[in-house]
Amino acid sequence: MRINNILVVSPMFKELQTIIQKEKLQKNFRFMPEEKFTQEDLDWADALVSFHLQSNIDYRHVQWVHSLGAGVDRFLFKKDWDESVLLTRTICSFGQRIAEYCLSYILKDLQFHNQFEELKQQKKWYPITPKLLNEQKVMIYGTGEIGQTIAKIFASFGVEVYGVSLSGKEKEFFKEVMTVKEHYDRLPDIGYLINTLPLTELTEKLFKENIFQRLSEAGFINVGRGASLDEDALLDALDHNHLRFAVLDVFTEEPLPKDHSLWAHPKVLITPHISAVTTPAEGAYCFLETLRNIEEGKPLHNKVNVKKGY
Repeated sequence: MRINNILVVSPMFKELQTIIQKEKLQKNFRFMPEEKFTQEDLDWADALVSFHLQSNIDYRHVQWVHSLGAGVDRFLFKKDWDESVLLTRTICSFGQRIAEYCLSYILKDLQFHNQFEELKQQKKWYPITPKLLNEQKVMIYGTGEIGQTIAKIFASFGVEVYGVSLSGKEKEFFKEVMTVKEHYDRLPDIGYLINTLPLTELTEKLFKENIFQRLSEAGFINVGRGASLDEDALLDALDHNHLRFAVLDVFTEEPLPKDHSLWAHPKVLITPHISAVTTPAEGAYCFLETLRNIEEGKPLHNKVNVKKGY
């Protein structure tokens, strides 16, 4: 594969331009914001670097598309993909960032932060004994790079970590890995559920009544994709105490509309898709490394299986 003309389309195009130009590559680059991206620009390019594809753009003549994010549902979900076009994704500190994000909210729960804040407002001295991480059972949906990093960090604290994947293949740091069909019986004992799954036709609205109704006051953290969650089923589970709380970083519609019922629910914590942010430096580094590997014929560990969708 010979790549000469590279189009970089991103809200952080200026930062990427500064970093990439320092490498003095013998390539032709165009850097631009998403709102200025046109079909004419893509017709010029051999490769596209972006967070997603616009629906009115025909990408099929390019040789390579590189996603600046970890997820590629914006390129593949319910879209036709020409398999002759190479698709790669960004792999960087996402696993570490998401693990720390999830750990912070679980510790917040175990250490009774909300209760102590309420007691402070009431000026009440009422001791509550915090719970220990090594007494907890966590179910992680998705056992890829991100899920494995979460499992490794949680297991280091003595957490009993279970995994759910399409294959059910055993992975390091998980006590047990199950398929979706196999995992239901384990749910009543699980204290926290973490979704890291990519969005595919198999994971769309995966989290609904048949999962939530098996839980007993568990915590749910969604750092995968918003469309994997049935929001009505979530609200029902919170109202009927199948879930004690939910931490949501991703949503079907982003930004979340101001009139959405999730904003007002007292058991829902909302963050604006920040659990795994691609920094300009990390995004540029992964792109440059992938470019070198392509041109040197080396294995691409970040190559997307477009049939599977991840």
